[in-house]
Amino acid sequence: MTRSLTALAYARPSALETAGSGRLLGLETSGGRTPRGAEARPRFFSGFLSSPQIAARGLLAVADVAAARYHQRMRPGSLDPVVTGNGDRLRFESFSGCGGVYARLDVLSAGLDGAETGHGTTNVDVNNPLREALSRLTGTDPLHLRVGPDELAVTTLDGPVVEKKVPLPDRWLRGFAEAQVSSAGFDLRAELSGPEAVRFLRSLPRGQARGRGPLWVVQQGRPLRPTTRPVPGAVCLAGPDRLVALERVLRHATALRVYGPVPDGAAAPSAWEVELPGMRLTLTLSPDPARGFSGEGGVLEALATEEAAGDAELISVLLAWEPRIDLADLAEQSGLPVDRVRAALTRLGTAGRVGYDVAEAAYFHRELPYDADRAERHNPRLLSARALLAAGAVALDGELATVVSGERRYQVRESADGRLSCTCAWWADHRGRRGPCKHALAVRMARRGVTVETAPAAAGAATEAAR
Repeated sequence: MTRSLTALAYARPSALETAGSGRLLGLETSGGRTPRGAEARPRFFSGFLSSPQIAARGLLAVADVAAARYHQRMRPGSLDPVVTGNGDRLRFESFSGCGGVYARLDVLSAGLDGAETGHGTTNVDVNNPLREALSRLTGTDPLHLRVGPDELAVTTLDGPVVEKKVPLPDRWLRGFAEAQVSSAGFDLRAELSGPEAVRFLRSLPRGQARGRGPLWVVQQGRPLRPTTRPVPGAVCLAGPDRLVALERVLRHATALRVYGPVPDGAAAPSAWEVELPGMRLTLTLSPDPARGFSGEGGVLEALATEEAAGDAELISVLLAWEPRIDLADLAEQSGLPVDRVRAALTRLGTAGRVGYDVAEAAYFHRELPYDADRAERHNPRLLSARALLAAGAVALDGELATVVSGERRYQVRESADGRLSCTCAWWADHRGRRGPCKHALAVRMARRGVTVETAPAAAGAATEAAR
């Protein structure tokens, strides 16, 4: 797994302090992006929270996920949550250290007590002393939230800063993009009241026996019930213990909504949204505790076309930190059909520039601090496909294509509806459920006229990694 160290510099540690009018929760920001461009320590919000204790527990749940490894739990993660101001809400996001759980707390306008919210994205410092203070927060005393420095002028002052060296695996960036693509294919599968949600979540088994298949649940009447197979309307719940972060807010839940794709017999991702007064907490789970989102392959088609690259550049200019991105409106502004707008948003998602909200069935704009080409450079199947194309290993013959990889030849067939299948082991194992194999991806690129002048660096290693 490729890792890099990213320095997050804060003016001071985040803290929960006693103020004259109640409590002050000061969340310090690191470098981020705003409508004004890059800023050292942007400020997005200063105002009171309508439900202080619930907001504190929701933020702790997001921090819990950022610090957790649900698979091979030998060491904790250390990525500070990301916060985005979208004008009418604050979104706090994180990914688990193992890459299999995506968490987001949406503090909506009703939860912000009417205060104005800025626009932009940055990391926020959630340190251990702050976590301990938030966990002790009780009562209904007013809580003032400040996201950013006390004064904007602090960004120009010289002085000590709190700097964290955060190991940032490249697969986390790919995970943000893949979780977005998966979520865009979800539908609402079940809805429970607050008390029903508490009973269901507390009845879930802790852990899952090694070698057993995933748990499936289906709504029958009002309650959710387990089922041994993916019947119509069922939702996959792989690794029920990965929902443990929801326990932070269970006592305040007013509803639980469960989202997932149409069951096709295989393990699938799912999203679990707890509705709270003025906010929502959502956990999105990968199809298996041992399987992070980064390898799902849902973004490969968008990365493998030159058309989507140009479309993404055009669409990026039209984004304006919207909390809800309207595809039809973007299509009208850009002059592109809706399907190309969707593909462009998928590509922008690989750079952390858009996310997807299952509750509103809409994309939203944010700007994670990532290099736009980073996901493409570190995607082994894409690198392998480009290497095959550059080596002239693809021969097209109508609906069939032959791909020479090493000493073997693989046949790639295109069906009437445009789906590709391959004779390789990857396809036999996954049947397209984790995106195209490198051979099918190379054929797709060849049919689209994508040109590769030279093989990418380290293509041999990438080809081996992509099987």
